[in-house]
Amino acid sequence: MRCHWLLALSLLACSPAFAKKVDLDYHVRLLPQSEQAEVRLTLAEGAAVRSLDFDLGKAGVYSDFKADGQWLLRGDGQRGHWQPAAGKSQLTYRVRLSQRLKNGSYETRMTPHWALFRGDDLVPPARLDQQDGTELVARLSFELPSGWKSVETPWPRIGKQRFRIDNVSRLFDRPTGWMVAGTIGTRRARLGETDLSVAAPQGQGMRRLDNLTLLTFVWPQLQAVFPRNPPKLLLVGAKDQLWRGARAGHNSIYLHSSRPLVSENGSSPLLRELVHVFAQINDRQASDWIGESLADYYAIELLRRAGGITEDRYQAVLAGLERNGAKVSSLRGEQVDSATTARGVLLLQALDREIRLHSHNQRSLDDVTRAMMRLNSVSTEEFVQLSESVLGRESEVLASKLLR
Repeated sequence: MRCHWLLALSLLACSPAFAKKVDLDYHVRLLPQSEQAEVRLTLAEGAAVRSLDFDLGKAGVYSDFKADGQWLLRGDGQRGHWQPAAGKSQLTYRVRLSQRLKNGSYETRMTPHWALFRGDDLVPPARLDQQDGTELVARLSFELPSGWKSVETPWPRIGKQRFRIDNVSRLFDRPTGWMVAGTIGTRRARLGETDLSVAAPQGQGMRRLDNLTLLTFVWPQLQAVFPRNPPKLLLVGAKDQLWRGARAGHNSIYLHSSRPLVSENGSSPLLRELVHVFAQINDRQASDWIGESLADYYAIELLRRAGGITEDRYQAVLAGLERNGAKVSSLRGEQVDSATTARGVLLLQALDREIRLHSHNQRSLDDVTRAMMRLNSVSTEEFVQLSESVLGRESEVLASKLLR
C-alpha cells in the first residue's frame, strides 16, 4: 500500500499542476540604428535548466553572446549551447531583424520608425534539458525606441508592451509568429472566442478595415470547417521594399499591403494563409500538394459558402484552374508550383463531390480535413485512407494516376 501511495505522489509531483514553476523572461530592446534587437533571456532559477541547445541557423544573424554559466558555439557557429549558472541566470545576444531575400526585397524589416519581424527570429529554436518536475513560465517584454508608440504580437497582452508566451505543444516556450512595432495603427474585433487585430505601420497603405471586414464575413464558415479557437489572431502588413506576398505564422499572418483581398483567379491570399493558420496540416513523403491545394481549395470555398462568389463566377474560377493545371501529370513532389496546386484543387473538389454523393450529402471533404487536423503529419497514402474511411468505400477519384 505504501508503495502505491509513493507512486501516486511521484506522478502528482510530475504533473503540470504540481510542477515547480520557474520564470523565464524574454526582454527585447529594439535598436533601429543597427536594424537589430538586443534579446535578454532571464531564468529566475538557472539550476532548473540543465542546458539549452540553440539552432542559430545561418551565420551572421545572431552575435555578441554574453552568458551567466557556460556558453559554447559549435558547428561553425550554427549551434549555441548554454548551461545556465545557479540562481538568477541570463543570456544576452543581438539578432539582425532586417533580412533580405535573393530578389532584393525584405522578408523582415526594421526602419527608423517601425519594424515588422518574426518572433521566431528573436529566440532561435532550442532543445531544452530541464530538471524533472519543472515548468517554465515564459513572458515577453519590449523596450521601444524613443517615439515608437506600441508593439503587437499574436500572444495575449498582460501589460504595457508585455505578453504571456504559452504553447502547450512545446516544452520550450519561445515567442513565435509575426510581430510589428513602431508608430502603428490597429483595428480590432472579437470574432467568436478570438481577439482579432489588423496592425500595420502608418503610411504603409494597409487596408485594415477592408481586411477586418473580409475576415468577419467568412469567420462563421471558417469555424464550421476548422474547430479551433485561438485566443488571438494578428494580421500585419506593410509595403516599403517588403516581399510582395502573404505568409502564415503562429496565430498570425503577414500580408503585403498591396495584395488584393480577392485575386483575379478567384482565390484570396489572406484566406489562403488563414487556412494554413487554422488547419496546421504538415505534409510528409513528397506530399506537399495536400497542404497547398487544401489552402487554395478553402480560400475559394469559404468565400463561396459565405455568399461572396456567384455560381457563374465560380465556374469561371474552375475553368481557370483547369487551364493552369492541364499539363500536370503528378501531384507528388517536395516542391509544389501553382500548376500542381491548381490540379490538386480540382482533385479535392472532385473528391468532395464523390463523398457528398455517396453519403447523401451527410459527409464531405470537411470531414477528411478535420481528421487530418488530428494527425501530427500526413502522407498521400494516409490521405487516401482517411478519405476512403469517410467515403465508406474505395474512391474512384483517388485512383487517379496523379497520386502515384
